[in-house]
Amino acid sequence: MSPSFDCMDLEALTSNAKQIQDDVLKQILTLNANTEYLQRYLHGSSDKEHFKKNVPVITYEDVSPYIERVANGEPSNVITGNSITGFFLSSGTSGGKHKIFPMNNIFFENLLLYKALSSPFVSKYMDGAKREKEMMFGFTRPLSKTPSGLPVSGGVSSFLQSDYFKNQPSELYSSPIDVTLCPDNIHSMYCHLLCGLVQRNEITSMSAYFVSILVRAINFLETHWRELCSNTRYGHVSEWITDQKCRDSVTIILGGPNPELANFIEYECNKKSWQGIIRRLWPKVKFIDCVVTGSMTQYIPTLDFYSNKLPIYSVLYASSESIFGINVDPSSKLEDVSYTCLPNMSYFEFKQIDEENKDDIVDLVNVKLGCYYELLVTNYFGLHRYNIGDILQVTGFYNSTPQFRFIRRKETVLSIQTEITIEEHILKALYHATLVLESSNLMLMGNTCYEDISTNPGHYVFYWELNNKNIDGVELDNKVLVKCCCVMEESLSPLYKTFRSKDGSIGALEIRVVQQGTFDSLMDFFVSKGSSISQYKTPLCIKSSEALTVLEDKVLGRFFSDKCPPL
Repeated sequence: MSPSFDCMDLEALTSNAKQIQDDVLKQILTLNANTEYLQRYLHGSSDKEHFKKNVPVITYEDVSPYIERVANGEPSNVITGNSITGFFLSSGTSGGKHKIFPMNNIFFENLLLYKALSSPFVSKYMDGAKREKEMMFGFTRPLSKTPSGLPVSGGVSSFLQSDYFKNQPSELYSSPIDVTLCPDNIHSMYCHLLCGLVQRNEITSMSAYFVSILVRAINFLETHWRELCSNTRYGHVSEWITDQKCRDSVTIILGGPNPELANFIEYECNKKSWQGIIRRLWPKVKFIDCVVTGSMTQYIPTLDFYSNKLPIYSVLYASSESIFGINVDPSSKLEDVSYTCLPNMSYFEFKQIDEENKDDIVDLVNVKLGCYYELLVTNYFGLHRYNIGDILQVTGFYNSTPQFRFIRRKETVLSIQTEITIEEHILKALYHATLVLESSNLMLMGNTCYEDISTNPGHYVFYWELNNKNIDGVELDNKVLVKCCCVMEESLSPLYKTFRSKDGSIGALEIRVVQQGTFDSLMDFFVSKGSSISQYKTPLCIKSSEALTVLEDKVLGRFFSDKCPPL
């Protein structure tokens, strides 16, 4: 069910945003007004003003009892007039716990629509070059079931297992569908790389949902390239790849022994430095497609090193709750990436967050240039005025439709006293620290943090995985890492500095350097707990004591700031 307009035309969508948004809300309310949830507030009305006046802004805790009732077998009309065919499972890495969201095939149809709408911008970005194959690092995990028997999986994993993805032309991707659907993510990663290496001269783009997956892929290649060379040289798949469909489809891609290609891969991977390894192994790649906003920005320098600064195109802004917008300017700098809202996907409202207007909630077309807002979503599947928890800034307009830059997640990341350290503060601190690392040819491969209140006073702890740009192994330089601690503290909030410097109620910031491969182990831990590797984001802050144990077991050295930050 969708509004009556030519949804394939971005010009029409963005020129008629107000009417389309009104039509979307009317459809949602007509569909859902008599559900148990909305009946409490609307009493059967589908009037927009009645909706805005009476339906409250909510978080997941407010609506989860209704979602759980449907998951446990009650009819869908507890929360939606649509039929619920399954549930999306959030990654659980942002907020520390999994959430489930009702969905049906409309979401998949909208994903295909977004691809169609973004395709002209990708083609323009390719500058006339023929787009041959995409090396997509896509992963799935077996579907779980709710007590009522409905499937539960991550949004990306659900799409990859759906007919909407399976029915796409197979020649679009370097990996056969059986590799993407392989239930073992390690086997799948290996086969993605093997297929990609064999078809290296046909690949014109590389993609993953998050940039962290691409960094993991290069780390995996560093560990397994010799075995991949052997497979290529002799034209066989390693025996430990046990999924028969996967083996058969990859064997076809291999096409027999290829000693010349194996020699080339061996020559490139044996070089002292892996700088530019992506360009060297895949010479026709024009750009990399992945999400690099928010906490993912910490991986940009690493990917730049491995790709010799190939353009990174962060094309989509979406979540389990809704698809929101697309990037129509692939050439924009990553720090300036903005997303043009797609007004047909859901009904969007915006809660202004400045002190003067903090209770104001406005429609999509009434946002103001330069202002900051929290995003509220009303979708077709039972979420009404749902606060996503993302902070956005209005950066411009495409026709009559606003464009937004993702600023940060709303939640406080760290706090020991009454200071509030948010994602933006941490990313700024990391940026300044990476400048110190670069002077020593070191790269930050993984980062997370937590507040350690077992000490007195409590202090911030950052776990870092490092790599050397030029040699194998990392020599820990106390002077360099202490300096990193200091510059990070200097980047934090004035209140943090006050507590740290004046009354000593916050202790010295600590960096704990962990073994190489530790953040892969952290990803494996979260995947074992139900996260989908395709949607995995390294948590900016660790909430799980079990996850902390994974990190603590790998600590190589501990370094502290040796002076208080200036006020």
